[in-house]
Amino acid sequence: MNWIQLTNLDQLQDIKAATGYSVIFKHSTRCSISMMARKRFEFDGEVIPENTPLYFLDLIAHREISNQIAEIFQVHHESPQLLLIKDGGCVYETSHGGISAEELAEQISG
Repeated sequence: MNWIQLTNLDQLQDIKAATGYSVIFKHSTRCSISMMARKRFEFDGEVIPENTPLYFLDLIAHREISNQIAEIFQVHHESPQLLLIKDGGCVYETSHGGISAEELAEQISG
């Protein structure tokens, strides 16, 4: 997977201002459930349209960014969590065992 590391708050404004789809994967490096969700997502990742920006957040290292994601995109914080952003708004959100690259691809293709 070609993850774009989320490491600063300015990136969230770029995602908010972008047209089309972006994906944010929030991951806890201290959580085995999060690790399993990430591995499963990456294993099936080829189904996601290749031009879709995939942002990865280590929420342990960047808790402030995680908090801002919840505020900006009006979602309840979860970990692990997958958000699909379209034209600046969150149009799909899931967490834990619901995280699926295939479901995400279906959401993008409509």
